[in-house]
Amino acid sequence: MTSSRYTLCLGALLALTGCAVGPNYKRPVVNTPATFRGAAEVNVVTANSFADLPWWGVFKDPALQDLVREALTNNYDLRITLTRVDQARALQAQAHSQFLPQIGYDGEAARGRNEYLGTITPNPKPVTTDSYLAGFQAFWEIDLWGRVRRMNEAARANFMASQEGRRAVTISLISGVAGAYFELLELDDQLAIAQRTRDSYERTLKLFEDQHAGGLASKLEVSRAELALRTVTATIPEIERQIGLKENEINTLLGRNPGPVPRTSTLLAQEMPVEIPVGLPSSLLERRPDVREVEQRMREANAEIGVAIGDFFPRIGLTTFYGGTSTDFDNLLKSQANIWSAAATAAGPVFTGGRLTGRYRQTKAAWEEAKLAYQQTALVAFREVSDALISHRQFEDERVEQVQAVGAGREAVDLATARYKEGKASYYEVLEAQQQLYPAENSLSRIEAARRLTIVQLYKSLGGGWSLKDSEWTGASE
Repeated sequence: MTSSRYTLCLGALLALTGCAVGPNYKRPVVNTPATFRGAAEVNVVTANSFADLPWWGVFKDPALQDLVREALTNNYDLRITLTRVDQARALQAQAHSQFLPQIGYDGEAARGRNEYLGTITPNPKPVTTDSYLAGFQAFWEIDLWGRVRRMNEAARANFMASQEGRRAVTISLISGVAGAYFELLELDDQLAIAQRTRDSYERTLKLFEDQHAGGLASKLEVSRAELALRTVTATIPEIERQIGLKENEINTLLGRNPGPVPRTSTLLAQEMPVEIPVGLPSSLLERRPDVREVEQRMREANAEIGVAIGDFFPRIGLTTFYGGTSTDFDNLLKSQANIWSAAATAAGPVFTGGRLTGRYRQTKAAWEEAKLAYQQTALVAFREVSDALISHRQFEDERVEQVQAVGAGREAVDLATARYKEGKASYYEVLEAQQQLYPAENSLSRIEAARRLTIVQLYKSLGGGWSLKDSEWTGASE
């Protein structure tokens, strides 16, 4: 064969090894909105995003930061996810190993009559002999069709998906701890309101009882004052129960046994960001780890199609063996006992009863499932951001009205008390004003907590902290 023919053959081989069967990955089209619904009303449509901030730049309460750091170290869901990352990394290493020759060793020692290493050797005079074999064998599959490359592509996508899954769990954990902490502070606030109202009602009841004893008040006024007192007092054990349950929830997130949760701040002391830029919807697909995870699953499914197609083609490989064989163990390593072989192999399917076709169809259906899951996850992501923005705006408006309602309620109590002291009204007016103030204060506490929980929801829905290095998740860079 001339040198030009050698060149032609080599070029053909390189061309074959440079391509891979099956479709190349292409991200499917997603109907991305131009802006987030609810963003325009609060004037936060910018290229920057609130989620660019590290979590400790959003949740500034030192006690909360300590809880988050402990959760990032000890939470079981996160630790389980880390083991899945290790498994995916090991699977990727297994797939990558198929690019390299597979080398093993073989050895055998036997003793038999008219037989040598399992092979019958007829002899007119039966002879009992010893036989020994030792050597190394190697096999390397030439990836002409790209089947091995597609397997590696699928394994890498699986590994990347596990990494994104870990980030998703991390963001959910941070948001879960922060949300539970704010809910705990809300319960503390409600308990303080209930205790303060109870003390006020106790003074009212004592006053009515004294007046009734002196004939200045009716039994009806005493009964109604006692009803108000007992109603409020009955709520305190329920609030304390909820506090205990919420503390247990936080401790579970922290990976520790039930117990009290330290906090040195109040709900109203929690800082709220003045401006909340959310960035562009198109960047959300690159930011949210759950969307990125589903996309990697889609890459994996796409690569599996190539693997299935590659199974239709013959597998071509090179196999070699080098070692020694002898009837005398002492001569096994001598040159006269050496044996070697080199061969090219090719094996492919002829009839499989539809197995390969079924495998191909299954991978195509898996790709369609992954594509739909990606589009659905993106749609849910757009919705969650919009929900948080709408809630943030509405809670701000509700808070303004409720603050005025509480202010009016407190003024009514003060005016009723002053009228009573001046003898212009009965103390019943004071009691009535107090009864209206208590639910108003509870509603304001609920709204204040909801405003902060909305910030948590928005930070999570935007993929908070997405641009940070993994080592920075613990806040060690502060």
